[in-house]
Amino acid sequence: MNNFPLLTPHKTYIIAEIGVNHNGDIATAKALVDVAKTAGADAVKFQTFNAGKLASKTAQKAAYQMENDPKQESQHDMLLRLELTENEFLEIAKYTRDQDLEFLSTPFDRGSAALLDRLDVSAFKVSSGDLTALGFLQYLAEFGRPIIISTGMATLAETAEAVDAIKAAGNPPLAILHCVSQYPANPQDANLRAMDTMASAFKVPVGWSDHTIGSQIAIAAVARGARIVEKHYTLNKTMSGPDHKASLEPDELAAYIKDIRMVDNALGDGIKRPCNAELDTIAAARRSLVCAEPVKAGEILTEANIITQRPGTGIAPKLREVMVGRKTRTDLAKGHVLSWDDIV
Repeated sequence: MNNFPLLTPHKTYIIAEIGVNHNGDIATAKALVDVAKTAGADAVKFQTFNAGKLASKTAQKAAYQMENDPKQESQHDMLLRLELTENEFLEIAKYTRDQDLEFLSTPFDRGSAALLDRLDVSAFKVSSGDLTALGFLQYLAEFGRPIIISTGMATLAETAEAVDAIKAAGNPPLAILHCVSQYPANPQDANLRAMDTMASAFKVPVGWSDHTIGSQIAIAAVARGARIVEKHYTLNKTMSGPDHKASLEPDELAAYIKDIRMVDNALGDGIKRPCNAELDTIAAARRSLVCAEPVKAGEILTEANIITQRPGTGIAPKLREVMVGRKTRTDLAKGHVLSWDDIV
């Protein structure tokens, strides 16, 4: 399995996706970082782009963007008002790290990738839309930083091409997120077993970029093996912008992360053994070898005078054949829980 440096054993890496929900305002961005810290996320993720390079002035907004933000404007103009400057990102990156969170971002052009490299971004996140931009993936890989790729809209073959391109350009640490590129996504489209397919095919950590409503699908993804979960959040779903309506509000994000952490704890370390809470129950619920009737000193223990009963504090029932035929050391009462000291 590819060693991905941001991951720790038995804990889901949770990325609180700010994206462009800061609405181009650095104070809002910092407030969102605070929300992620309070909720218990591991990282916050932004989107870094140059509006002029990302979209032409004639490019129209996507259908979900129009539905969530019906302002009459081109995609270019929408992106322009959501763009942050290098100095603003520098301030945000520092503020994020001061809150003991990882700073991540999705670059949408080479200049933005170079900017994020200068900001010492913990990992590049590749959007689903850029999965097939193989030259761009190779450019990102050459920085040597960890890369997380989303695979919404993609086939396994297209994902393999992306993985091969990254490997060929330096093979940095890689993780792959399964994703459904709808906002919100229908749980019936989640197809979480695709994570199994990609984990087997590429031998790298897999995760879930979650666009569904609620936490149920994320819980299922973590239980199925997702090492990373990414989720959009906002200060308020009623804010103007393309992604707010499909995002979690602060209390919802906190509950979402709490649910995932509960699953993390429930999954455990995989070692089959009794937990501490069960130790008292062992004595109460298991059985021991017990005298079925009074037994005199020097008498031979037989199948007839040994039964199994609770409590489980004595000799285990599986050792009954070892006890049969042994002589008793002292008189034993009916119901006596046998011990090794009772036999010669």
